[in-house]
Amino acid sequence: MQSPIPCWLIARKRSGKNLGSERRQNVPKALDLFCKAGGASMGLHNAGFEVTGVDIEPQRNYPFHFVQADALTFPLEGFDFIWASPPCQAYSSMSPFSRRWGKTHPDLVGPVRERLKSTACRWVIENVRGAPLLNPIELCGLMFGLKTYRHRYFEANFAMLAPSHPKHDQKAIRERRIFTCVGHPGGRSARDNLHFGNTEDWRNALGIKWMKGTELSQAIPPAYSEYIARRFF
Repeated sequence: MQSPIPCWLIARKRSGKNLGSERRQNVPKALDLFCKAGGASMGLHNAGFEVTGVDIEPQRNYPFHFVQADALTFPLEGFDFIWASPPCQAYSSMSPFSRRWGKTHPDLVGPVRERLKSTACRWVIENVRGAPLLNPIELCGLMFGLKTYRHRYFEANFAMLAPSHPKHDQKAIRERRIFTCVGHPGGRSARDNLHFGNTEDWRNALGIKWMKGTELSQAIPPAYSEYIARRFF
């Protein structure tokens, strides 16, 4: 599939201006759907985008322009790059237990993909192992020097390659050199004699300084979205 040329790049080519001066006048715009507290948004910002985040729930700690709205109906016009992180509960390893308890979760990857395919810009869908993504790449925190694994999968309408995947150290979590960042900070497992780290441990592990506990447990490390977004340029 041939990737569309973003509007800001067309303007730069026509004007003959260098990249730096043109981006100051016409910064490429990114939309982060299902943005939560802004982990992916920060990576998009670091890659050079002006970011707008959309989530159906209020996000008091979101660091950029935020719109509380339904990501399935929010207008997609006017953006050069769209990132979407639909809820992962339908595909996660805990989903069978949720169904056993009578809880169901929406399967939104398909509907989101159909929306994004109707646009003329580059887009990415992020989710967990088991989600129905097409030809995804896998990213891990170790690829970026982070102190977490947090494997996530990414489908895009442009070519991507993942960095090499370092081998996991089975003792690293027990020795608190790696943090899983799931559940809530300060948690413990008496059975396994594990301490899951406090909020500051999680912030350092994920490369996120502004979020609180439950926000961190759902966050995409900014390094992931920055790596992918830089493929845009």
